Amino acid sequence: MGRMFGTDGVRGVANLEPMTAEMVLEIGRATAYVCKQHQKTSRHRIVIGKDTRVSGYMMESALTAGICSMGVDVYLLGPMPTPGIAFITQSMRADAGLVLSASHNPYQDNGIKIFSRTGYKLPDAEEDEIEELITSGHIRDIRPTADAVGKAQRIDDAIGRYIVFCKNTFPDQMTLEGLKIVLDCANGATYKVAPIIFSELGADVIAIHNKPNGLNINDECGSQHTQDLRRTVRETGADIGLAFDGDGDRLIVVDEQGEEISGDHIIAICAQWYKQNGMLNNNRVIATVMSNFGFHEAMKQLDIEVGIAPVGDRYVLEMMREQQATLGGEASGHLIFANHHTTGDGIVAALQLLAVMRSAGKRVSELASVMRLFPQKLINLEVQRKPPIEDIPELVAAIRDAESELAGAGRVLIRYSGTQSMCRVMVEGPEEGITQRLAESLASTVRTCIG
Repeated sequence: MGRMFGTDGVRGVANLEPMTAEMVLEIGRATAYVCKQHQKTSRHRIVIGKDTRVSGYMMESALTAGICSMGVDVYLLGPMPTPGIAFITQSMRADAGLVLSASHNPYQDNGIKIFSRTGYKLPDAEEDEIEELITSGHIRDIRPTADAVGKAQRIDDAIGRYIVFCKNTFPDQMTLEGLKIVLDCANGATYKVAPIIFSELGADVIAIHNKPNGLNINDECGSQHTQDLRRTVRETGADIGLAFDGDGDRLIVVDEQGEEISGDHIIAICAQWYKQNGMLNNNRVIATVMSNFGFHEAMKQLDIEVGIAPVGDRYVLEMMREQQATLGGEASGHLIFANHHTTGDGIVAALQLLAVMRSAGKRVSELASVMRLFPQKLINLEVQRKPPIEDIPELVAAIRDAESELAGAGRVLIRYSGTQSMCRVMVEGPEEGITQRLAESLASTVRTCIG
């Protein structure tokens, strides 16, 4: 078995390994034990929140039992966006914050994300400690008794606290009055808080996919499926559409014409505004290897430096902290504003974009013209093995030929999936036809060389 923790916690089909109630209970016990070792206080506390999946009830109970059995108290927040749980963890000075969510995955999946007391994702080293306690079986031998057992209670005003936090990231002197906004809540964790936040700031809000039933989270809606949002924006004449994913840490935008705006566009818009207003720390943004070539061209035109992190918002944030950058994110909609939060937050990101729209007096389609999205073709190929790309001469030669043809007006990226037996072939180029042809040619070479 590989490492239990992936780039964003533990994830899998609910009620199958590793997301069984028994395993979740052990993760709770091990997390509580590690927290006690790292924080020497008289009484320890862990916050638990979740998205709207039906399996969340089962997982919440198992996690609570595991943590309490290790002598740590539990504070239950109920359904709430992942970044809201990170905020509450930090503001309550809790030892950790645990999120039950599988993010943008379908309802049958679930997962556990862990935040440290500072509101940042738990470091790899502490995740490894948790995993070692479970796999070695050592955690089963540690059992407090009597008054050393933990207690659980609900925090009823957690949503209200998070609403205030989000609104405080929007300029004090500004409102959203006169703006019609469509919100796609993905039948997930933002279903309650998002409409309140944007309404209280003055917007005319139309909420869709905001009636979760435990089974409809991310179901043809949210940041990965914007067709309903695009249609609703056009039909209602809205100024903008905002799509969140199931746990609320991603944002994808639809402009007033019903056209989708990627995470790369949002970073580019905000980077330009931040630079113009002296807010772009170190004149730098952090992106990933998957960011569109057009984004890099736009940053070059704006004379903004770009740090390139591996795929995964935790790696973007690590590089942001190392290089003291204010702004970073992924094309998928994970957007991090380090001057406002310790993690990606779809609602906070939307508020920052809306603040730029209001300040500039422009529609989002006008702002998005800061960058041109280069045509991209991504082909996912199942492979039986994953030899280093640089050790395959035929593939190295094919990549070199493709790059030569692009002549600096595009790029080639071939990499293996970190979680699946898959090789991803991505080509970006100046025209659709060239991009398609080169991607298919490279995919053919991968099939021949790796199979």
